[in-house]
Amino acid sequence: SYPMQMYVGPNHYRTFRKYELNLERQIPLGWGFFLTSWINRFLVIPVFNYLDGFNLNYGIIILLLTLMLKTVLMPIAYKTYTGQAKMRVLKPDIEELSKKFPKKEDAMKKQQATMSLYKKAGVNPMAGCVPMLLQLPILIALFRFFPASIELRQEAFLWADDLSSYDSILDLPFTIPFYGSHVSLFTLLMTVSTVLYTRMNSQMMGSSSQMPGMKTMMYFMPVMFLGIFNNFASGLSYYYFLANLITFGQMFLFRQFVDEKALRLRMEENKKKPVKKSKWAMRMEQLAKQQEMQQKKRK
Repeated sequence: SYPMQMYVGPNHYRTFRKYELNLERQIPLGWGFFLTSWINRFLVIPVFNYLDGFNLNYGIIILLLTLMLKTVLMPIAYKTYTGQAKMRVLKPDIEELSKKFPKKEDAMKKQQATMSLYKKAGVNPMAGCVPMLLQLPILIALFRFFPASIELRQEAFLWADDLSSYDSILDLPFTIPFYGSHVSLFTLLMTVSTVLYTRMNSQMMGSSSQMPGMKTMMYFMPVMFLGIFNNFASGLSYYYFLANLITFGQMFLFRQFVDEKALRLRMEENKKKPVKKSKWAMRMEQLAKQQEMQQKKRK
């Protein structure tokens, strides 16, 4: 005979944790990447359970959870916005460099002049990208959390009958490849809001004639998400839709506090200051000069 125990019940995180047998690893919370699992275990799940204690509708809980997360991430979002604002301010100067070096063989000179401009103005071109990368683990963690949350099973909100499944408002008589045979409204709203955010962001940064394909790619991604999320948990699409709406509000708020004219004056002052070249910059200049010499020899 073998002493055994059988568990028949829901895949509930807190219930599994009580057994101290690592049963909670049966719930797909992103265990393959430590940051994803940590964010879910020590941030998302405790906050979600705390809000659940107030006996609120789970749609309201997701709304409050989104507001809390966006509030915590607001400094990062502000850093991203200021980095983008600095790039917008420098856009006329960069366009002047494009006119100054129109030939393809002058691409290296143009790149050197652009990096020198960034250095003199005190602008880091990666300043707007790094904060966005810091938010990525949270987005991935929530991508794992909502479909795996047993609490959302059979819980209705607005037109969604089950927040753990897709919210179909129209069943199609045929199947569209990569999309499905139904229309999920939360996914549709998420896609529309993402396209609007992409358009707004593109207009703020200005269209780039250097990379015409990049603009198409920016709009292609939300459309691709429409096909992916159409069969996912409606709670997840609802969260991303709320996150987009809050982002619109944050952008409007940041615009009131970031004075681009003051940024321009500060950059002009930075240009007048002497810039010390780092060893890495000196090496890059030497490599560029060597490449120019090699190109001249080939001619």
